[in-house]
Amino acid sequence: MIVLLALGGVFLDAYDLTTLSYGIQDVVREFNLTPALTGIVTSSIMIGTILGSLVGGWFTDRIGRYQVFMADMLFFVVAAIAAGLAPNVWVLIAARFVMGLGVGIDLPVAMAFLSEFSKFQGSGNKASRLAAWCPMWYAASSVCFLIVFGLYFLLPQEHAGWLWRASLIFGAVPALIIIAVRSRFMNESPLWAANQGKLDDAVRILRESYGIHAHKAEAEAPAAPSQPPVSFRVLFQRPYLARTIVASVMNLCIPFEYTAIAFFLPSILSQFLGAGVFETISASLALNLLFALTGGLLGMRLAHTRPSRHVALAGFALQFVALVALALLGHPQTALGIGIALAMLGTWLFAEGFGPGAQMMIYPALSYPTSIRGTGLGFGRALTGVGSAVALFVLPILNARLGTDMFWVVALAAIIPIGFLALVKYEPTEHDIDDEAVLARDHAEHA
Repeated sequence: MIVLLALGGVFLDAYDLTTLSYGIQDVVREFNLTPALTGIVTSSIMIGTILGSLVGGWFTDRIGRYQVFMADMLFFVVAAIAAGLAPNVWVLIAARFVMGLGVGIDLPVAMAFLSEFSKFQGSGNKASRLAAWCPMWYAASSVCFLIVFGLYFLLPQEHAGWLWRASLIFGAVPALIIIAVRSRFMNESPLWAANQGKLDDAVRILRESYGIHAHKAEAEAPAAPSQPPVSFRVLFQRPYLARTIVASVMNLCIPFEYTAIAFFLPSILSQFLGAGVFETISASLALNLLFALTGGLLGMRLAHTRPSRHVALAGFALQFVALVALALLGHPQTALGIGIALAMLGTWLFAEGFGPGAQMMIYPALSYPTSIRGTGLGFGRALTGVGSAVALFVLPILNARLGTDMFWVVALAAIIPIGFLALVKYEPTEHDIDDEAVLARDHAEHA
């Protein structure tokens, strides 16, 4: 239950992004947007995500996981309704900015929860549960397309322009449900509570959430290894600097790639392949279910059987091949060419699911100890927002000027992380970062 609730924010994040990815063309027509203003609309949520991630990650370590987790859902409710009812483009931009604040606050605390409520080894371990965010994302994308499908047939033809509005407003419904269920089942992270010296709370949480008859030791225990202070500066000091560099490169490049393919998937299908509305929705749904979701489920399996670094390298390499193929294909004119283009889109989505998509959360979550995990995740998520914001602003312009040649630019975002992963050989799944021996070693290196 805790795992599913932790992933609830991921569902809403993916739902909102996917909804506007389909509806952006209607938004452009309704508000008569220029390419530059279109970029501002699509990137506004990421600007909010950047700020929300930095603030939310820091607060997650300072005041605890539970309080932050409960507060951030309100952003989703308010923003979804405001965006769906936006009378002009500026209200829509403001609403999506507020949505971004909620997204940015929620994801770091969700990943901290998943890592701290899971064991380190075996099935259902930290890595596999962190990787679960990826199939949850694609499941949300698929649900979104199903909802759009239903609304497409339900709305009268004269109100077809309301499709994007109805889809956005509907996002408030799961947010309200998540708030209600979280208040019933969620607890503070016992690892964070113990780390703060709140041992009575840690005992209570272990009993309530795990059924473990824990107790607070009466005798004074040996001093635990010193924990690093809650600070962004610590992320750039030894032994965390190399880990931060690798995670940062991944968090910048992966969303740039993803935005180019997933966010612009409906546009790619309609513009580059000549698909109509019905064909665009159908193909988007099929690609998400057959390739992206399947890859995400495979990523959960690989997360507890293969080193994260190797899986990430394989995923990036496969994505690079798919992007180069799409750039070479251009606008396919034959059935064979269209089939190859769809296969390459599916290949990219499959590789994203099992490789980079899953690993972009595993790396920061398992590279930093409890005391700075939220801060590290928040910093990484902020960089994800930067990568997405740049992509959402730049790619509409590149699309207008270069057409399918924009895939050459996107391919750079797949090859750059391979170089950094080859140079920095840190493996986050090799040792439990919260193990006392590992903490002591890292503390000695930091000192």
